[in-house]
Amino acid sequence: MTETMQQFILIIDDSITIRKILEVTTRRAGYASIGFPDSMEALRWLSASAERIPALMFVDLSLPKLNGFKVIQRLKDCRRLSQTPIVIISSRDGVLDRLKGRLAGADDYLTKPFTTRQISAVMQARLAQPTGGAG
Repeated sequence: MTETMQQFILIIDDSITIRKILEVTTRRAGYASIGFPDSMEALRWLSASAERIPALMFVDLSLPKLNGFKVIQRLKDCRRLSQTPIVIISSRDGVLDRLKGRLAGADDYLTKPFTTRQISAVMQARLAQPTGGAG
């Protein structure tokens, strides 16, 4: 029998302030979290173990080395991560960025600056467990 691990949330954002806000908010909601300033570092960490499957991922669009759209496409192309919800976090609020995010595979979009209430609402919506049975 395998040991049950606490669900965790992955955060990829080059801003230490944004990462800290997201980490504190996710921890207050009862989730472990891990943050990365760089997309390549996050992808390497995820690929190091098949058991590293986040419950949810926050991905910034403006990242060094590999932009958020490409990161999301890589994550969605990975079979074991393809069902994990991804929330874009960005200072850009254009319709085109939102559309490109959806096409890349993102499930939601938060515009910076955001509040902890908005983060909590997105987490609640994306991490809600489906209820069984027909009502």
